[in-house]
Amino acid sequence: MLRLGIDLGGTKTEIIALDDLGRELLRKRVATQRGDYDATLLSIVSLVEETERALGDRGSVGIGTPGAISAATGLMRNCNSTWLNDRPLREDLIQLLDRDVQIENDANCFALSEATDGAGAGHHVVFGAILGTGVGGGVVVDGKLLTGPNRIAGEWGHNPLPWTRDDERPGPACYCGKNGCIETFLCGPALSRDHARHTGIDVSTQEIVTAAMQGEAHSLASLERYEDRLARALAYVINILDPDVIVLGGGLSNIPRWYQRVPKLWARWVFSDRVDTALLCNRHGDSSGVRGAAWLGG
Repeated sequence: MLRLGIDLGGTKTEIIALDDLGRELLRKRVATQRGDYDATLLSIVSLVEETERALGDRGSVGIGTPGAISAATGLMRNCNSTWLNDRPLREDLIQLLDRDVQIENDANCFALSEATDGAGAGHHVVFGAILGTGVGGGVVVDGKLLTGPNRIAGEWGHNPLPWTRDDERPGPACYCGKNGCIETFLCGPALSRDHARHTGIDVSTQEIVTAAMQGEAHSLASLERYEDRLARALAYVINILDPDVIVLGGGLSNIPRWYQRVPKLWARWVFSDRVDTALLCNRHGDSSGVRGAAWLGG
């Protein structure tokens, strides 16, 4: 069976074709038609049709988006690609492609990818956590994506950072309208902001990581504050979900020290005498989202 996945990003739209074993048959990337809903639809249709012509087969279609479908209206919501909001994206594509189309947010696609044939493959419960420009998550149980009646399963980023310290309250303002969300402490820009707050020096996340690896004290302290917060936030997930594995994705997942230090730290907050949950780096990297979209059709 041919499986087509599309990653509908803010700047690029990517399609991948997989076979039933997860082998990549074709991949193509084009610029996203920013601000133009109709052009976005036509771009997706064109990618699907071109891929099917090239491979001589018709496939299932799954799409990863920066937002989600409202359970109340069937329309897109919470998309930072704002031209998609309040639009019937799935229904329009079903009509244009003349088949069923599955749509999930990009964090869910990441989790499904890593649970299917990535770092979490073979495990009962997988929590996929994205640490990037934002903080998202997805839950997969026995290979099936868990979305929930409100379609918000895995949205750990918009819960408050747990066990906050005095200097962390009330926490940074979040775009959702609240203060102190996990996302405001753990997204990529948050690490840079926290470092600047403590040092007065405005540098990139990568510069902080590089300096810390070279032993620079202030940068090392910034990473230690971050991993302490990451440990608390993931302990919160473990206490509720008790997953077999947590797989990290996004730009901040590429820091090796998280995988040694965070599991040692989270034991303090997990409500158990031992913690067998494993913290793993993703296997598919930037490809996980589009691969997960392809698995949606299965």
